[in-house]
Amino acid sequence: MGQSDNQSSAEKGDRIAKLLARAGIASRREVERMIEAGRIKLNGQLVTTPATILTSLRGVTVDDKPVAAPERTRLFAFHKPAGLLTAERDFSGRPTIYTALRNALPQGTPRVMPVGRLDLNTEGLLLLTNDGELKRAMELPSSGIERTYRARTFGDISQSQLEELIHGITIDGVRYGKIDANLERRTGRNQWVEMTLTEGKNREVRNVLEHLGLEVSRLLRTRYGPFELGDLARGQAVEIRKEQVERFRASLKPGK
Repeated sequence: MGQSDNQSSAEKGDRIAKLLARAGIASRREVERMIEAGRIKLNGQLVTTPATILTSLRGVTVDDKPVAAPERTRLFAFHKPAGLLTAERDFSGRPTIYTALRNALPQGTPRVMPVGRLDLNTEGLLLLTNDGELKRAMELPSSGIERTYRARTFGDISQSQLEELIHGITIDGVRYGKIDANLERRTGRNQWVEMTLTEGKNREVRNVLEHLGLEVSRLLRTRYGPFELGDLARGQAVEIRKEQVERFRASLKPGK
């Protein structure tokens, strides 16, 4: 066989980082760090680059444990309570989402990773998946996936001020893209504000509302793409139907 045959075979495979992410081991970026740390081997030999091309995960080990074949893609909706970190562990001992997920997810659920993050004091819809590639696609700003939040605020604000956010806003040198914001019910100087955005930059909703002179006392994410929090009880999780997940995945832009 010539070089072209080998090249053709390689082109049919995928990078090991992509395959391990697809298998739910970790995100691509985390896999790259694991490779740097010498935790991943192929047929007993250390993998030194995430660009290693494979057609399967046969012979691959992580921390000397064989990697199982990837399960089908699964997606869960979790109602994150305030006071939980969106992290696997916290060295200062603060509780994380995984503390609550032990009881919220059914037994036998594969390792799941959060899609994006919610701040410590932000509650509401947090999606979790065992598929690192889907996680990555859903987090990319270029995917244009809408996220909707409801914020309980105190202060003076008008609907016309909120409507200016549709053009985006720059705060302390950070540019936030368009935000569809609407004033909900008001009692005195207290009101609920609903905001829909696509970027989801760090503390974006809080930063924008505080810049407008409002104090945020509660922040709740109610929607991520087509998936809604609905009446899911705080601290509970539910699996999204396979058909819904497949339909959503097919709607994502190619390469995103």
